[in-house]
Amino acid sequence: SDFLALRQRGISRAHPLLVLRAAPNARDQTRFGFVISKRVSAKAVDRNRIRRRLREIVRRAPIRQGWDQLLIARKPILEADFQTIRDVVLDLERRLNLLEKSDDSGKGGE
Repeated sequence: SDFLALRQRGISRAHPLLVLRAAPNARDQTRFGFVISKRVSAKAVDRNRIRRRLREIVRRAPIRQGWDQLLIARKPILEADFQTIRDVVLDLERRLNLLEKSDDSGKGGE
C-alpha cells in the first residue's frame, strides 16, 4: 500500500539508469524501496549486486528526513560502475531537493 501511495502522490525524476519517486511521509525518518526487476537482469546475483550498491549509496548520502523514496533500476545500470550510479542517485536527489543543505559549496576544507 505504501508503494501504491508513493506512485499516486509522489513526484519523480528519471535518468537512463534510474527513476526516483519520492513523497513526504510525515515521519522523522526517510524510507527507501528498491525495484530491480527481472527485466533488468534475469540473474539474481546481478539484481542483488545493484540493490547492495543502491543501499550503500543512500546510506552515505546526506538525504533529508521525512520522505518515502523508491529507486527503480533500468537495464543500463548493469554496465555502470559504483561511482557513476552514485553520481546519478545524488543528481536525482538534488533535482528533487532531497539533499540536506550544507554550509560548504563542494570546495575543499580549510
